[in-house]
Amino acid sequence: MSATEAPKATRAATDVDPLPADVLVIFGITGDLARVMTFRSLYRLEGRGLIDCPIVGVAFDDWTLEHLIERARESIVATGEQLDEEVFTRFTKRLSYYHGDFTDSGTYGQLAEAIRDAKCPVFYLEVPPSLFGTVVGGLANAGLTANARIVVEKPFGHDTASARALAEELHQYIDESQLLRIDHYLGKMGLEEILYLRFANTMLEPFWSRNYVECVQITMAEDFGVEDRGHFYDPVGALRDVVVNHLMQVVGMAAMEPPSGGDTKTLQDAKVALYRAIRPADPAHYVRGQYDGYLDIDGVAPDSTTETYAALRLEIDNWRWSGVPFFIRTGKRLPVTQTEVRLVFKHPPRLGFAAFERRPEPNQLVVKLDPSTGIRVILDAHRADIGTAAPILFDVEFATMGGEGATPYEVLLHAALVGETTRFTRQDGVEQTWRIMQPLLDAPPPVHVYEPGSWGPAEADELVAGHSHWHEPWLGS
Repeated sequence: MSATEAPKATRAATDVDPLPADVLVIFGITGDLARVMTFRSLYRLEGRGLIDCPIVGVAFDDWTLEHLIERARESIVATGEQLDEEVFTRFTKRLSYYHGDFTDSGTYGQLAEAIRDAKCPVFYLEVPPSLFGTVVGGLANAGLTANARIVVEKPFGHDTASARALAEELHQYIDESQLLRIDHYLGKMGLEEILYLRFANTMLEPFWSRNYVECVQITMAEDFGVEDRGHFYDPVGALRDVVVNHLMQVVGMAAMEPPSGGDTKTLQDAKVALYRAIRPADPAHYVRGQYDGYLDIDGVAPDSTTETYAALRLEIDNWRWSGVPFFIRTGKRLPVTQTEVRLVFKHPPRLGFAAFERRPEPNQLVVKLDPSTGIRVILDAHRADIGTAAPILFDVEFATMGGEGATPYEVLLHAALVGETTRFTRQDGVEQTWRIMQPLLDAPPPVHVYEPGSWGPAEADELVAGHSHWHEPWLGS
């Protein structure tokens, strides 16, 4: 039976608590993502006592288990992690490795024999999206998907139509509830903190609306460029690479209505409802940039118009946010690396006493998401050091109040292992974010060249005209 003829797996009842994984199978374990993220995350979970199952690697490379273990050691050390030999030894005792062709049914037969006693396997696909259907079909043909959870990496399509086609291909074999789509921004402490900040603090929630907010600015700045990733990046660009997934997740958390419950479906429904209220993005409010020198990168087409910078405006048609623009910008080769969401509040009215001769900067609330997390509140007050009114800052770095949190991939891999699906994106949410961005893909404006180390093309300043100005990210201490 071919992969396309495989019957869709019958899903076990979903009204019971999910079973913890009794095996983790990683397809593509010899690849780049494992080297950069996965080995370190699994090692750290081991150190925290949060892994309790074997780890099986499957890849095309004809490696020995010893070779894989050495790759794991090198990868963990390369991240700057201080290696604890006792923890690493415990971790490596969980590892086994099988090499095979993902298009060969024999690969899945061999795997089925290796994990024959597993009741709730988790399959993590660190492979290109073009192979998702091949691998999931192979697993289904081998009878491995009935009670499985399947974890896949972005991108989830490259536009609305391809996102739907990819889902339809996978849904031949597995139910939507079994499919966990990783977006590492949903593993960040800061995103969870946005929800908690908004809805657990009575003094903050009423101000988080059109009654007080002038605009919302979301910035994801990177001071590095594409470097040796030209072959990957050039067909994708900034909009597809980070806006349609990462930054739309930030928009969802920052703008959604309070969910009526904490279960996965209720939280996902609240986020999707917010996406449905966002108008399709207008190409007239979209600025694309490309840093000078991008065309010289290996793998980039000499006449490429791919954007390395994207700035856009979104409008939300609901009671809370009507009339409040959400400005999003992201870019490579900018002055700093920092991601934040910033609420810029309305100016107070002028009053007839001396302190108001000066027009203050608007109050602001900043949630810093990456690479570190924290909260800043900017108010205006009289300052004795300068004898007049000026901004004062209330800053909290999360690391100084509770210590270092888990890395995003630690959070997400642990969530997949225990069946906590709140942190993964759902298909209707994926389709909605593509719907919002589709006009920008269909009618992209020209690309403007900008200097590396600048804040992008000057045309982006016109985007926020009449609504404050772009604020440089808070870098923290």
